[in-house]
Amino acid sequence: MKITARCHPALEPLLPRPVLAGRMLPDWLSSMPSEVAAESLGNESIRTLKHCPPFIDAMRLGVLILNPVDLLVKDGELHWEWDPPILDDALISRAPVGVHVPEQADGTPLATDRLILKFINYWTLSTEPGWSLLFHHPAGYLDLPFQTLSGVVDSDLYTDGYVHFPALLDPGFDGIIPRGAPVAQVVPVRKDSTLEVITMTESEIADNRAMQDGLAREPGLYRKRYRR
Repeated sequence: MKITARCHPALEPLLPRPVLAGRMLPDWLSSMPSEVAAESLGNESIRTLKHCPPFIDAMRLGVLILNPVDLLVKDGELHWEWDPPILDDALISRAPVGVHVPEQADGTPLATDRLILKFINYWTLSTEPGWSLLFHHPAGYLDLPFQTLSGVVDSDLYTDGYVHFPALLDPGFDGIIPRGAPVAQVVPVRKDSTLEVITMTESEIADNRAMQDGLAREPGLYRKRYRR
């Protein structure tokens, strides 16, 4: 499934391009150990999350949108040095980040004292017919000083507008959100899901048991036989 990202030609030299998420995995993944001694199990050696394909594949899914400029956060205020051109033929903020007023979150669990950022996205994003885009916090980047909120856009119809990214800033954070940091993960989805809830047949119970026995007997079975 192809996602098409477009930006104004005058901004293209200034912007870090969106990147396939699988090409920008977090640094800790390559440096983390494959096995560790578990003190809770008498120092028995156990495999780490590095052996969990679903955990890793979530990080590889879709596209990452990157922060266009270093953002300095100090005492609850935002600062940056960036002077993009004035675009007479476009209507988009020249500021790379804005804020939502706290009242917009009234009545929700988001109603806190945390500053609600709005990362400005300078790329239009479109998909093939029948596909929408799910935007959420970049998987595997839990150490970022903000939490991007999730949303879905019908990007097969809304092809010429911008989608910006609200995010909750960590309380008390002072520091720099660097240029090139991922601010949103973009995943193509279909919205026409259906659900059937049933009980297993005898043969399905047997197949389920065989699968569980295989997973217990052969580490990495899912990765070896079922992962694409």
